[in-house]
Amino acid sequence: MSTFGTHFRVTTFGESHCKGVGCIIDGCPPGLALTEDDIQPQLTRRRPGQSNLTTPRDEKDRVTILSGTEFGHTLGTPIGLTVPNQDQRPHDYTETDLYPRPSHADWTYLLKYGLKASSGGGRASARETIGRVAAGAVAEKFLREAYGTEIVAFVSSVGKVAMPFIEEQSETGVPSDEFVELLSTVTREMVDTEATRCPDKEMSKKMTQRIIEAKEANDSIGGTVTCVIRNVPTGLGEPCFDKLEAKLAHAMLSIPATKAFEVGSGFGGTQVPGHLHNDAWVQKVGRKGQKVLGTKTNFSGGIQGGISNGENIYFRIGFKSPATISQEQKTTSYNGVDGVLATRGRHDPCVVPRATPIVEAMAALVIMDAVMIQLARQSAAALLPPMPDTPLRPAPFVMPVPGGLAIKVDEASKPKTE
Repeated sequence: MSTFGTHFRVTTFGESHCKGVGCIIDGCPPGLALTEDDIQPQLTRRRPGQSNLTTPRDEKDRVTILSGTEFGHTLGTPIGLTVPNQDQRPHDYTETDLYPRPSHADWTYLLKYGLKASSGGGRASARETIGRVAAGAVAEKFLREAYGTEIVAFVSSVGKVAMPFIEEQSETGVPSDEFVELLSTVTREMVDTEATRCPDKEMSKKMTQRIIEAKEANDSIGGTVTCVIRNVPTGLGEPCFDKLEAKLAHAMLSIPATKAFEVGSGFGGTQVPGHLHNDAWVQKVGRKGQKVLGTKTNFSGGIQGGISNGENIYFRIGFKSPATISQEQKTTSYNGVDGVLATRGRHDPCVVPRATPIVEAMAALVIMDAVMIQLARQSAAALLPPMPDTPLRPAPFVMPVPGGLAIKVDEASKPKTE
């Protein structure tokens, strides 16, 4: 389906070579200050033609807000966002009338729908992600203003060229202190200083070389993106089937070209005994100066039992080498006759540099939806008479709303009954 979310719902539309792409956002709270200037920076970070490491397709990706705002603020009604396609070249794809591209979606879309888009990847194209990034920018602004939430993604590997923490974790099974520090301090400004979007300058040079090698060989190469979400409200996630890490995995693996997802210590954590892997509880000071429970280590990645615990959430996504390359490839036509496919068109030799804002957007959509679900539950619970002390709730515990504030309900605001 083309809709993501339950309370904060986003529906994307458009194909790679139609007149435009965009999204409809349903469920955005009213009163959020919002203009195109709040959305454009992330679209600009995602757009093609940024450097010699990306596709040369020249799109400005200028967003227009069609509905849902007045006087620069959201109305609470559906928000329509659109971006025109200006540099389409559908004639570059006539060969796909004869051959399904290897490892692309041409054949599977034909099997599913009985037809396929005749140019580009259609809905399987990365152009579809423009709507996600636009919607994610709206969600992220709400989270930032309401809770101080920060979301930063960066390229952590290209092919076999990887930041040091990846090799270190493969040896120890758990994240290193240096990696934990990076998660706490990395910013988008640091990430964007390098065309690769890797904040490690030395590794970025090696990644650049690897991508250029693939490009000059008319080939492609994959990589990984690491993402951290800081200042996450507690209590987010819906056990059992909509656990927060499950929703994040769903969101990330819906991005084109993704093949792998791990959260916290990930696969490395399977090598570590429990007494070393467990995150011990300690008392900490919250963002507002209040005393809160936190964890001494964070191998869980900020999520336990499918619910956020207030620590940084971090995860890594694997992107395959782009399927469309400019080499001749032996393959078979739609009618089963062997042949050679020589693909034209303009394509990324490696998608991870442009994938970082897409990962950030999908993370924001997951957290925003989870916040609204939790707020709905807690607002309803706050209308009930106070509970007596029972083993269900330890006596010192005060139920927090997302952001760490205790629920207080004005008696006069409760619905009246006759």
